[in-house]
Amino acid sequence: MDMTRRAVTKLALGAIPPSIFGRRALEASAQQAAKPDSKVRGVQIAMNAPYNFGPNTMSADETLARCVRLGISAVELRSQPVESYLGVLPELVTAAAPGGRNATRTPEQIAKQKAAADELLKWRLSVPMAGAQAFRKRYEDAGVLIEIVKFDAMYARSDAELDYCFNLAKNLGARAISCEIDVAGTKRVGQFADKHRLMVGYHGHAATGPEHWKEAFTYAVHNGANLDIGHFVAGGHGSPIPFLKEHHARITHVHVKDRKLNDGPNVPFGTGDTPIVEVLRLIRDSKWNIQATIEFEYDVPPGSDRMSEIAKCIEYCRKALA
Repeated sequence: MDMTRRAVTKLALGAIPPSIFGRRALEASAQQAAKPDSKVRGVQIAMNAPYNFGPNTMSADETLARCVRLGISAVELRSQPVESYLGVLPELVTAAAPGGRNATRTPEQIAKQKAAADELLKWRLSVPMAGAQAFRKRYEDAGVLIEIVKFDAMYARSDAELDYCFNLAKNLGARAISCEIDVAGTKRVGQFADKHRLMVGYHGHAATGPEHWKEAFTYAVHNGANLDIGHFVAGGHGSPIPFLKEHHARITHVHVKDRKLNDGPNVPFGTGDTPIVEVLRLIRDSKWNIQATIEFEYDVPPGSDRMSEIAKCIEYCRKALA
């Protein structure tokens, strides 16, 4: 399987030196910066943002500027830049975050955390959605669609806060939200997904197999999958293509990365065991509305930088789809 995949990749992409590949990709991105367009033959190439660029606390404007510079016209956007734009105090978010599972906290620390969490909830339930609509317009005027919104700690949220998450996503123009998968918890979150008629793409890691998503699918019509094809392969679940074919209607987006087998590392696109080219072409040829979301996680090689490497990933996907 690996030799076949590598042969397909070589035929599709040619033997281009990495330094030239990255430079050409950045030059092409700069030329189209005024109006980004990363939909290639019907497949929307997107960014996991601002995650790909650095901290999730990166500002909305900086996140947008980097997408435009790269020629990216759609995102899976984390909620942090949105809430920061809407006026939440960063220190309140930090104070409201619960400690780790094994963290030892004093009663006073627990009380302070709860008070901050209550204050944060109060802010979320009172913030006008007009601000989210203005945020959406800011991105869309620049040529970037917010197709998916990623939320953390979904299973710890109250009913009112889950409503807030779905309402925020809808006002941002999203067609889905995403979060990590906790199979038991997807039953409750799925009830809100059905209530709001908005898909949830549950993201899995290497330990997540088809059976986990299939169980989540039984709980709600709008329970879906954010299929990370790199994690799927590294976790020993075989090729992601059969799962993609069987459950494409439930897949909101795929995370595109390249990993080695047997829980191997993240590596530059085209050098691992993940069938990126085949997956992208299957989405293209089948005309499925599945966002191809680049998730940048391999180490930046010496002499390069994060933006140049992301540009190489984008160009790899473009050539695969051409």
